[in-house]
Amino acid sequence: MPSLLITWLINAAALFAVPYLMQSVTVDSVATALIAALILGLVNSLIRPILMILTLPVTVLTLGLFIFVLNGLMFWFVTKLVSGFHVMGFWSAIGGAIVYSIISWALTTLLQRKK
Repeated sequence: MPSLLITWLINAAALFAVPYLMQSVTVDSVATALIAALILGLVNSLIRPILMILTLPVTVLTLGLFIFVLNGLMFWFVTKLVSGFHVMGFWSAIGGAIVYSIISWALTTLLQRKK
């Protein structure tokens, strides 16, 4: 369970950092980042696998590039569920999802090396 809590906090920190790199994404507070990270994790765990299977032919045809679109859609979907978390449009959602993933990956990698 502590590992899950640490992952959630890392993802919330990554989400809170995204607006500093992209003006088209805003997160109003740390509490908003925590809630959005939790919902984003749930959406990515529950809905994303179903969408990956349903869009597999398109993903294969685009050589995997459609996964960026799915990630952006999931990111954008969470903005509709969480007040205080805003993205200015579809392309901003794709960019925000990419930046969020990179920051989350970097923080996870840095924290895992210290163990």
